[in-house]
Amino acid sequence: MKSQWKLPEAQQLWKLLDKYKYVLAVLAAGLVLLLWPAGERERPEEVPDPGREEFDLSELEEKLSRTLSQIEGAGEVTVALTVRSGMEQVLAADRTTASGERENRIEEKTVVINTGAGQETVVRVQRYPVFQGAVVVCPGGDRADVRLLLTQAVSALTGLGADRITVCKGSAEP
Repeated sequence: MKSQWKLPEAQQLWKLLDKYKYVLAVLAAGLVLLLWPAGERERPEEVPDPGREEFDLSELEEKLSRTLSQIEGAGEVTVALTVRSGMEQVLAADRTTASGERENRIEEKTVVINTGAGQETVVRVQRYPVFQGAVVVCPGGDRADVRLLLTQAVSALTGLGADRITVCKGSAEP
């Protein structure tokens, strides 16, 4: 004799659900978390330490020349920049002040943090170079439309105003 299993009636099913509702809620939450798409986590790219950046004026001029040479009608571009002030870093410092009857003493120590590889100073402020002027020489420098585009590009890249940028016609041969 085989016993057959019968489905519970709706009323009995609701009683079971009501009795075990918290257990079912926890199981449902666990199932959702298991099925949640984890995806691949992106690793942050190696970002150069901004406190260790170096400024190379000739490298910047070369890069700017290559970029500006791509402007239609400009031809081979040469850029010369003058810098009012170079790259500057202000290091974080601990300052202690001691005052006595006859003198005040201020002691300042640069903040250094220990990393796994060694010690590093803490940069509080990094000031980027301030440009004073730019000269752009290219074969298309006599055309007004090319001069305008070059002036706008140099201004956008250096922060110089148009009154500090001069575009001149140069020979087609380097």
